[in-house]
Amino acid sequence: MAAGAVGWLAFGSLPRTNGEARLPGLGGAVEVVRDGYGVPHIRATSPADAYAALGYVHAQDRLYQMEASRRLVQGRLAELVGDAALPTDRFMRTLGLYRHAATAAEGLAPDDRALLEAYVRGVNAFLDGRRGPLPIEFQLLWHEPEPWTVVDSLAFTRLMALDLGSNWRTELLRARLARRVTPEQLADLFPEASGPTTLAAVDRGLAGLDLEALERALPPSPPPGLGSNVWVVAGERTRGGLPLLANDPHLGLSAPGIWYLASLEAPGLDVIGGTMPSMPIVVAGRNADLAWGLTNTGPDTQDLFIEKLADGGEAYMAPGGPRRFEVREEVIRSRSGREETLQVRETRHGPVLSDLIADGPTLSGPGAVLALAWTALADDDRTLAAGFRLATTTTPEEVDAAVTGFLSPQQNVTWATANGRIGLVAPGRVPIRRSGDGTVPVPGAEGSHDWTGWIPFAELPRAVDPPAGQIVNANNRLVGPDYPYLITRDWDPGLRAGRIEAMLGSRRDLDADAFAAMQADIVSPLAQMFAPVLTDAARAMGPPGLVEAIAAWDGTMAGDRPEPLAFAAWYDALGAAIYADELGPLFEAYRGLRPDFMRRVLTERSLWCDDVATPDTESCADRVRLAWERASERLTASEGADWRSWRWDRRHRTVMRHRLMEQVPLLGDLFRIEVPTGGDGSTVDVAPYPGGDGTDAFVNGMGPSYRMIVDWSDPPSSRFVAATGQSGHPLSPHWADQTALWAQGRYLPMRRPRPDEATEMLRLKP
Repeated sequence: MAAGAVGWLAFGSLPRTNGEARLPGLGGAVEVVRDGYGVPHIRATSPADAYAALGYVHAQDRLYQMEASRRLVQGRLAELVGDAALPTDRFMRTLGLYRHAATAAEGLAPDDRALLEAYVRGVNAFLDGRRGPLPIEFQLLWHEPEPWTVVDSLAFTRLMALDLGSNWRTELLRARLARRVTPEQLADLFPEASGPTTLAAVDRGLAGLDLEALERALPPSPPPGLGSNVWVVAGERTRGGLPLLANDPHLGLSAPGIWYLASLEAPGLDVIGGTMPSMPIVVAGRNADLAWGLTNTGPDTQDLFIEKLADGGEAYMAPGGPRRFEVREEVIRSRSGREETLQVRETRHGPVLSDLIADGPTLSGPGAVLALAWTALADDDRTLAAGFRLATTTTPEEVDAAVTGFLSPQQNVTWATANGRIGLVAPGRVPIRRSGDGTVPVPGAEGSHDWTGWIPFAELPRAVDPPAGQIVNANNRLVGPDYPYLITRDWDPGLRAGRIEAMLGSRRDLDADAFAAMQADIVSPLAQMFAPVLTDAARAMGPPGLVEAIAAWDGTMAGDRPEPLAFAAWYDALGAAIYADELGPLFEAYRGLRPDFMRRVLTERSLWCDDVATPDTESCADRVRLAWERASERLTASEGADWRSWRWDRRHRTVMRHRLMEQVPLLGDLFRIEVPTGGDGSTVDVAPYPGGDGTDAFVNGMGPSYRMIVDWSDPPSSRFVAATGQSGHPLSPHWADQTALWAQGRYLPMRRPRPDEATEMLRLKP
């Protein structure tokens, strides 16, 4: 009997995908046909009913993921998982993303509200009408989810903005580094980004601020590698004579993944692609006339302001004199029974982050606090509505109209139409500063660095039908030096973009197979750039023959080869050998690929190669050899003496973890998805790793979470794949059934199954 009860709890929570179910509020019956990978193809009599059905299937397959995301943005995660989440809850309550989403909900346009409310009805219809137990996470936590709301969906877009916008953490890192290195060295550490262009001193007020305590009080920084690739070519460049578009967003890889494939069909609506549970939109996909993909622009839309205290700390200085803080109290509860009251202060610039330090309400010493200004902390965000608009957009002019309310995070929306047009527009709210460039914390009292407005929508970067017949963006510099506004100083290095442009070349025979090969490309521009440095300096060193093998290697980070592992271990050790002595305890916060910095060190700024802890003067060649010696010794110890048996994918694995279950013995193994992979942080098929000396130094948890190729010469054969599967249930056949396809560079056709192909059909009735 006990075994039967356990089986019922485990398997009874799998969703019912055949038969009939009730969804109150529908105008007519809705068919949800699932293909062999569990992808739902929704056919309804109205767009509102289609979005209601999307809410229903999201809840069927990803309910705990939706609940965890909602709790995270609300700052109520500790209620679910306990005291370990309290620092995250304090941070989220301080930002107030959910509060701003609630205010934005009040200003929704009627049409947008109707579609959002339909989605909410779908989610809640599943909650109210389910017959079996809740998914296993709810059972383990003894938790019953609250009804879904419009605000829950609106807040999710701000959570994505937080994931994709971490400029203020870079500002904080710059400020911390400025206390250890000279201004010249600080400039070296953050050089102007190199690579293709898609479209053509720290303030003294920081003295005494306990920046390290603030860093410790914050949630962990996002892992490296957030970004995306997108490229589109015009019909004159393709075999079929019509445009091709490819997109692969790079986000954290988790189990389940963030993406959920779906198609929606109703009168006036025919859209297919990648959705994200919690949001009722196709984020990247195509309709009958338009395909679109997204890459993160990476704008500087966050500034830290140093607010000078006045009136005994009850106020702060502003241009017109002292101003009182806006103060609110947030009650945070934990599953453990603990309850605390958080006092959140806001200035005219934004919330005071420095109050997060546990040992006091302000940073010690200077009589100042740090406040965050961020475009996502606004009450007039219409970002989600852009998704509804793009689903029915048909022309270039309509693309601009669709994204006018897009606020945050700024994205490069790259598109192609069925009748042969291509283009890019980068909607989003980007501040114009009175002075400064947003790279370091600035004084707030005088207003000298205040934001004076936003880049006008009409002057945001865009291109339509460029003469070259192509547009490429891989988070590289978007605009040239003649662009009149500052978007950011911290563009991503252009290694991936350069590789994509090289593969496109001047070809005029491109097709979906060529684009698929490009998305799977694992040639490392980083290795091609720096491997000669290794082979020039360490050719006479052992293990015998390995350096010669690297000299003959083309930089392909193939999983079954030893050269990628040897190069990655050496390059990682090289960073430690060159700048760990100068950065000291901040080395780990800064470490990474840093190709522009490393290239400049090895060609112009060799002073970094001298070890400041020794009386001798070391050369860069010395550091190259030392790094090789350390790397080869470590690999010999861990992989064996015969380097020919080494494999990159033995150490370089993609691991997708369930954030909750990873903490539970045995269940973590059940929920974890792991696959050996090639590539590195510079390859088009991006696969970054943290580095270091640990056993997980080369484990990848970030990458192309979703891939899409749209061929307007044959739209039904357009290709899609996600990193995991449709289901959030580890006992479902669709838990990870796309992972093998994803790892092998294969795809799903993503078309509505024919009647003889349909594997499951659920009929939703009013």
